[in-house]
Amino acid sequence: MSYGLAGAVQAAVHGALLAAGDLAGVPVLDAVPPGGAAGTFVLIGAEEVRDASDATGAGAEHRVEISVLSDAAGFQAAKGVAAAVCVAMEGLALPGPGRVVGARFQRAVAKRSEDGAERRITLVFRVRVEA
Repeated sequence: MSYGLAGAVQAAVHGALLAAGDLAGVPVLDAVPPGGAAGTFVLIGAEEVRDASDATGAGAEHRVEISVLSDAAGFQAAKGVAAAVCVAMEGLALPGPGRVVGARFQRAVAKRSEDGAERRITLVFRVRVEA
């Protein structure tokens, strides 16, 4: 399989995050606004895709990064949002042709910015799709 379902995967991730009740009021973006952003928000980030076709048909594995960025004083607010992102990703479904075979959490990294003003939790999910 190719990169053909990448747009559908991004649309599915974005839609799932917007529909998550626990993320109500938290902006979901695919780029940091010019000049940065204040508060806590979710950023759909990098993606790596590998062929995952087998004898039954075409497929691909998307490793999707989703980050939670926050200027709150500690990690607690960002961790709550990150947990809600994990729940939202559990029921991922493509909006068009193809289907999600599975969406699984792989890892997370939590870091402070060098100046200590921002917290960032980067979550990586494995999303397996087939045509």
